[in-house]
Amino acid sequence: MRPLWSEDVEQRVRAEAYNLDPLVAPTEVKQCTRCVVTNQRPRITFDEQGVCSACQYAEDQRTTVDWQAREDELHALLDKHRKPSGYDVIVPSSGGKDSAMVAHRLKHEYGMHPLCITWAPFIYTDVGRRNFDAFVQSGFDCIAMFPNGLIHRKLARLSLEYIGDPFQAFVYGQLCWPMNAAAHFNVPLVMFGENGEASYGGDTSANEKPCWDNADWDRVYAKGAGVERLKIMGQRLGALEADECVSPFYSMPEDTWDIPLIDPEFHWFGFYHRWEPMENFYYAAENTGFEPNEERSESTYTKFASIDDRMDGLHKYFSFVKFGIGRATADAAQQIRAGDISRDEGLALVARYDAEKPTKYLAECLEYLGMDAEHLGVLEERFRGGRKNADVA
Repeated sequence: MRPLWSEDVEQRVRAEAYNLDPLVAPTEVKQCTRCVVTNQRPRITFDEQGVCSACQYAEDQRTTVDWQAREDELHALLDKHRKPSGYDVIVPSSGGKDSAMVAHRLKHEYGMHPLCITWAPFIYTDVGRRNFDAFVQSGFDCIAMFPNGLIHRKLARLSLEYIGDPFQAFVYGQLCWPMNAAAHFNVPLVMFGENGEASYGGDTSANEKPCWDNADWDRVYAKGAGVERLKIMGQRLGALEADECVSPFYSMPEDTWDIPLIDPEFHWFGFYHRWEPMENFYYAAENTGFEPNEERSESTYTKFASIDDRMDGLHKYFSFVKFGIGRATADAAQQIRAGDISRDEGLALVARYDAEKPTKYLAECLEYLGMDAEHLGVLEERFRGGRKNADVA
């Protein structure tokens, strides 16, 4: 694989990583009294009974939401955008269980004509590619964006160095490419899956809304920086040349193509239908040919979620490094809220799997990132920071 950059640039990147101050986290870690998530998750809140905001949201979904009224709202929204021919909704879809369910229901239950948009994984897993192909073959038009491979690798490396997450470069494209596609293909409605901030514990300002306001995108999804931050860092270090063109699809659409662009609106399907990941899995398996892993994913006990990218394990592992919230915690918390497992079962699963370091694809990921295991260890220690001596209360 082509080197990311020259040896002198590599030295500058490493030196800066070595010299950055470690993160500082609270020394007292409090765990939700209802699920297994802790107060280390960014933007999460707890009530006086020690129940996290995600559990509170899940309870509201069960007890207070008028789902028939939400269904009526969805019909009105879709009727507003329905076209007699051509595409009338963009669905970001990788062929995974959740997005496949959204696309299939919009097409077959609501009579919409979706154009599915994929931001390709860093490194496809075999099962991820099979699921994508099966999804397309089940009856969907899909446009897959593969950004410039060398630049994408550089952005992933910079994301890991300075944000502690190689996936951040992927996230920019995953969120912004569908909005760009909507603008350029004149399809003003984009239907995402669930409100992750509400469902998993985060910013609660959109809990009762069908979508974020445009002004919220950068604050919530781009961490107040966006791809421009990585570009500036990379250019300052010489890791990105000034004339290297970073795809505009990492950012929200702008009127820069000498053609008039519409201003697309996005909505969460999960605002209109209660979001149940296990049910999504069963639905996609039956209707779009989705298949799980043959074995559990590393660092957790499940085998059907986030399985299309070989980089995903490293992404989830660095969540554990930074926040003490690994893949098993995320999966168990969801399943406890859904009533699929008990809290005691969740606690046991977290204790068994959460700290497991993924090794299956680690060599490939390090090669992709142009990094050796020694430097990865340096980043682990820096991003572990003040959390490594924390005690759970």
